[in-house]
Amino acid sequence: MNVCVLGGSGFVGTELVTQLVYAGHWVRVPTRNLAHAERLRVLDTAELRLANVHEPRVLSQLFGDCDAVINLIGILNPHGQATFEAVHTTLAAKVMAAARGAGVRRVLHMSALGADERAPSRYLRSKGAAEALLRAVPHPESAHPAVTIFRPSVIFGAGDSLTNRFAALLRLGGGWLPLARPAARFAPISVLDVAAAFVRALGEHGSFGATYELCGPEVMTLEELVRLTARVAQLPCHIVRLPDVLARIQGLVMGMLPGKPFSLDNFRSLTRDCVCREAGCAALGITPRPLLAELPLYLAPPAAPSLA
Repeated sequence: MNVCVLGGSGFVGTELVTQLVYAGHWVRVPTRNLAHAERLRVLDTAELRLANVHEPRVLSQLFGDCDAVINLIGILNPHGQATFEAVHTTLAAKVMAAARGAGVRRVLHMSALGADERAPSRYLRSKGAAEALLRAVPHPESAHPAVTIFRPSVIFGAGDSLTNRFAALLRLGGGWLPLARPAARFAPISVLDVAAAFVRALGEHGSFGATYELCGPEVMTLEELVRLTARVAQLPCHIVRLPDVLARIQGLVMGMLPGKPFSLDNFRSLTRDCVCREAGCAALGITPRPLLAELPLYLAPPAAPSLA
């Protein structure tokens, strides 16, 4: 197929584009900065395009000869004009409109576990609103692409903003880490398995209209995830469990720092466990990798050179 991947130069996108190319597809990757997609230039059937995907006219041009469109674009915190509503909800509507106009047959969309228009955080509410838009029944005369939605738990892998961020914070704090919602539960899933789920669903008619919850094989608390990260990275780990009152203050203060390492909206997202109710990986024939199968490959410190 000819596939256009929005967000193809990001953490999940780079792995997905690679797997799509190896599966025999032709892949178009629009980006605002070609330097961000340098790693994809070596892939024979990947085409990089300089483009602003928030422009409807540009989307129509990008989708013109495509069989499928994959939207991975998302943010954990807003910055400037990149609000949750603009990036998650409004963009999803623009993608669907352009896909219909271009006659695209498939739209695959990255959402998140807990996405719900009544969720406690703006992040999850905007993701839920996007899902509602994608599921809306179109006018009978309009061409309607078959939509597939993916709802992953937290995603780990080389270059992630999950385990690598915890390791960086532990180094910065000398092993001490004040932690909000330490008992919040997750089922971390490998970026390799998330990408594989998109590739599998692309070729399966049974995925039309489906929603897949994607989780790894282990359910663990946030504190357990941090401690495991520290153990693999061989870092000291002293966790200060913050009560919710202090965690909210932490979110307010850290939300004003450059890069927003943690925000009040992140805190609100943590009030919902991020675990699967349905086995989406199994439905797609994927056996998800355990965290310890991947974590040492990119977090463990390099071995000291042998003197022998």
